Amino acid sequence: MTTPRETPKWSSQLAVYLGTVGAAVGLGSIWRFPYLAGNYGGGTFIAVFVVAALFIATPLLVAEFMIGRYGRVAPLRASGAMARDIGASARWNIIGQLGTAAAFIIGSYYTIIAGWVVAYAWKCASGTLSGLARPQVQAEWQRFLGDPWALAGWQLVFLGLVGYISARGLGRGIELASKVRAPALLLLLLVLDGYALATGDVGRTVAFAFAPHAASLSGELVLAAIGQAFYATGVGIAIMITYGSYMDREAPLVRPALVITGSILAVSLLATLLVFPLVFRFGMDPAGGPALVFDVLPTAFAAMPAGRLFGTVFFALLILAALTPSLAVFEPVVSWCESRGISRARASIVTVLALGVAGIPSVLSFNVLSGWHPLGFLQLFAARTFFDTADFIASNLLLPLGALLTCLFTGWRLDRARFYAEFSDRDRRVAGLCRVLLRYVCPAAIVAVIATTLLSSQH
Repeated sequence: MTTPRETPKWSSQLAVYLGTVGAAVGLGSIWRFPYLAGNYGGGTFIAVFVVAALFIATPLLVAEFMIGRYGRVAPLRASGAMARDIGASARWNIIGQLGTAAAFIIGSYYTIIAGWVVAYAWKCASGTLSGLARPQVQAEWQRFLGDPWALAGWQLVFLGLVGYISARGLGRGIELASKVRAPALLLLLLVLDGYALATGDVGRTVAFAFAPHAASLSGELVLAAIGQAFYATGVGIAIMITYGSYMDREAPLVRPALVITGSILAVSLLATLLVFPLVFRFGMDPAGGPALVFDVLPTAFAAMPAGRLFGTVFFALLILAALTPSLAVFEPVVSWCESRGISRARASIVTVLALGVAGIPSVLSFNVLSGWHPLGFLQLFAARTFFDTADFIASNLLLPLGALLTCLFTGWRLDRARFYAEFSDRDRRVAGLCRVLLRYVCPAAIVAVIATTLLSSQH
């Protein structure tokens, strides 16, 4: 028999804002957003992303907060607790179950990428990259990826840091880390933006990122922008259900969701103003893909005055960006362990070890097992390594499926009166808009993303 955990609570409404923003604003905004904007032509992608974040991701954040705040239990049982009270089946727990599974899978490879960031912060600080030409920077990147011990070691360093903070609990761990990280992240971003705007090609950046390019508008671009809105906010992976369970019963739902969306938009735009002036200054390709941060930008830092300092600061920024989202990814798993009677400290250790072990095949996907396609007998996964397969299953299947079920549950299974009752008097004026978006707009967008992803992956 397990001992139910005592659900922790945020210490203040400011802690709610900092904690939830810290969970959402991460590498998705600073690493992923710029290269997607580069791949899809800049300004048009950014405009569609803003619309998707406001009208698709935001109501989903509200819905996840609603489920977590109501249930006040681990996400595996949160939807079922709400469902039972409205006479529905506890099988709605599938929302939290899919989300927790997705959080674990994402954590197993997201922390590998975070390990890359820690490693490159050290490479910049130690002068390893100083003065190298582009081919040498590329060779260093490939050498790094080819060393499984280095990849696993740097992942373990990052996991150890996250595990230590997680073990300290909500108040002394997550809240404290979020309070320190928020101003530090903003300060570093502004410093680097100032440097990039002062030394980079601002004219081409403005023309590329902030001018509309109607010719680049396509269905693929729209779906990519919607997918980035999901990825950046973290909807569908039980994080906000978990953080919602730490809220007071009367805590607002809409305001923290809007704060998250606004913060993501602001940081994404600041990241754009950081990356592209340097890319254009050095005549590099803005569509550099995922390697933009680990290949293109290190080349720029290696060639510029004080590049060693600014490269170190940049990767320190990325460490901060990865830190609190990783804490959030830990939380559904830690919460489940606590619900089984395991202490917080032991639950954090278990999560570190489990993610480290689960990440081994992804680490080996870049070197020893680069030719292994575990689900290669299926056309959809024929060319995907273990890392690619894990990313695809979590990000393209489990995450949108969990988000879709959240829409169906809160938008259709909750009747109008029960739905409105979850909103404060101040927020009730937008409750109707949230309900319409959850019933019609969000499901349509999610189904389109899933269908397009599956169809395009077969060609």
